[in-house]
Amino acid sequence: MARSRTPKFDASEVITNEIIRIIERGVLPWRKPWTAGGSSRPLRVGGETYQGVNNFLLTMRTVMAGHSSPFWMTLPQANALDAKVRKGEKSSVVVYYGQSRKDAGGEDDRSDGDDHSEEARIFRFQKSYRVFNACQIEGLPDSFYPDSEPAPEHLPSEPIPHMQAFFDAIDITTVFTGTEAYYLPPVDKVYMPSITRFQDPRNFYGVWAHELAHATKAPHRLNRDFGFSKFGNTSYAREEIVAELTSVFLGQTLGFTAHTLEMNAAYLHNWLRVLRSDKGAIFKHAADAQRACDYLIAQSEAGRAGRSVEAA
Repeated sequence: MARSRTPKFDASEVITNEIIRIIERGVLPWRKPWTAGGSSRPLRVGGETYQGVNNFLLTMRTVMAGHSSPFWMTLPQANALDAKVRKGEKSSVVVYYGQSRKDAGGEDDRSDGDDHSEEARIFRFQKSYRVFNACQIEGLPDSFYPDSEPAPEHLPSEPIPHMQAFFDAIDITTVFTGTEAYYLPPVDKVYMPSITRFQDPRNFYGVWAHELAHATKAPHRLNRDFGFSKFGNTSYAREEIVAELTSVFLGQTLGFTAHTLEMNAAYLHNWLRVLRSDKGAIFKHAADAQRACDYLIAQSEAGRAGRSVEAA
């Protein structure tokens, strides 16, 4: 009698199904304002910030579990600190990417050394590992449980100086008019309602970030193209996910959460359709979003640096 094989663990499928189950409840938990221990991003055991899809995943899990610490670590890392994961606590799956080099003879070399052979081919691979939040661990130093900072208060419908300065320095034309927010590729302009139409100014910047994210897809910027896009089709849905995640990542830097003017069943359906059809989508689009976020930050920094030179 043949033994039944245990199905191979598929991190992409497990993570994608996790996100699908959450969205099917009608919520996007990463839109909830949060900081954990004064940090707006999940942190590795050494204090480095998570990037891309791991940032997104651990942000979502921090919000849903109500963790008050931003720190995450593996079981061996906790043990190395003479700490123990509490009995019954569940780990969170995250991923990392590496590359291997295979030469013409078929030998696999995963070293980091340079290879000058034209016949060598580079293969990227994804692996997963499991982490626990510091709140799931006992015996850690107090530094893993930093105090939370009080949430800043902002006047209704009024600009927030550091956010306004950030967006004003980006060299993408924004026209403030009407009641709708959108990016119009033929004229390469973003159209936004005035901030006076937003009771919470942070929502204004969340929408602005979303539309600027769309503008980064232009050929002379990041040249992001998912094929012919029209409202409701898959290409449109993929671009919406990128814009949403860009707003999440940028909001962590500036202090707002992702926001769109319409949050309805159709918007959630965009996510579900893409995730159900492609278990690798969230990983690809989180990477797209990280690139868009980095691009907008670099644009803003360059714009402000140029103004400082002119002022001098």
